[in-house]
Amino acid sequence: MGAAFVLDASVTPTWAFPDEMHPVATHAGELLEKGLGSARVPVLWWFEVRNILLMSERRGRITAEGTAQFLQSIASLEIETDQSQNEESLLRLARKHRLTVYDAAYLDLAAREKIQIATLDTAMRNAATAEGIPLLT
Repeated sequence: MGAAFVLDASVTPTWAFPDEMHPVATHAGELLEKGLGSARVPVLWWFEVRNILLMSERRGRITAEGTAQFLQSIASLEIETDQSQNEESLLRLARKHRLTVYDAAYLDLAAREKIQIATLDTAMRNAATAEGIPLLT
C-alpha cells in the first residue's frame, strides 16, 4: 500500500458529480481505487459527506438511489476514521487560520499523522501550507 493522506470532505463528493471533478480529487480517488494509498479522516467526515449528498438530493443533483450507490462504492475504499481529538490544537488552528473547528480537525489530523492532506478548500490549503502540512496535488 502507498502513502496515507487526510481526505477532506470537500474532495469526496466530487467523485459523485462528474461536473465537479478537480485534479486533486481525481488523484486522491485514483490512489484509493488502485490501492496505492490510504485515507485518514476525522469522525465528522462521515456526517459531512452524507449531508452534502442529502443536500444534493434536495437540489435534484442526485437521487436517493444514487446516494446509496455512491456510499456503497466509497465503503470499499481504504478510508480509516480517526477517533482522537486534541481540543487545544483544534482551537489553536481554528483561531490562527480563521477556520471552523471542523476544518481544523482535518489539519490537526494531518499534522499529528505527519501526512499530506487532500482538500479543495482554499482556506484549508493556505492554512496547511502555513503549518508546513504537505498538500496532495
